Amino acid sequence: MENTTNNFTNSHPRSNDSLKNMTFTAMFMALTIVLSSFGIPVPGGHLYLCDIVICTAAILLSPGYAFVAAGVGSFLGDMLFYPAPMFVSLVTHGIQAIVISLFVHHIFKHKQKLGAVIGVSIGAVIMVVGYTLGKIYVYSTFEYAMLKLPFEIAQAVLGALGGIIIVYGLGLKSIYTRWINK
Repeated sequence: MENTTNNFTNSHPRSNDSLKNMTFTAMFMALTIVLSSFGIPVPGGHLYLCDIVICTAAILLSPGYAFVAAGVGSFLGDMLFYPAPMFVSLVTHGIQAIVISLFVHHIFKHKQKLGAVIGVSIGAVIMVVGYTLGKIYVYSTFEYAMLKLPFEIAQAVLGALGGIIIVYGLGLKSIYTRWINK
């Protein structure tokens, strides 16, 4: 008699990879939502830590999954806690995550650390420009967007450095790779 219990998992190893990727995407999306719900108060504004998760997810995940974790996650976080810029967050963080992931997994796939550094640097510029233009549109004032520009820059730098440190400095890349390849 033939053993049929393992036929599906043995004949479809990719289904397990997809499930693992979806699980990590959902985890990063949840972290993005949670960390977009509050900011660290600084004189004149707040710094949000969700950019650290966005950069981390974008370094680890493929472009499509990175878009969902970062773009959709920040959209949902804004929708729940501060809906005015939710579409700005979807587009800006979504594009930021795709660009970072493309640099890591496609453009510099054989030198991923270099791809991550270049990717998060370009991603930081995308985030600052996207939110600055978005705030001009959402709040209809150039002056308001310029007042918030230093906070956008600080948040982008914090996210870029934090993502690089967590993925490579603290070893999350090797943990993630081991888990995905199990």
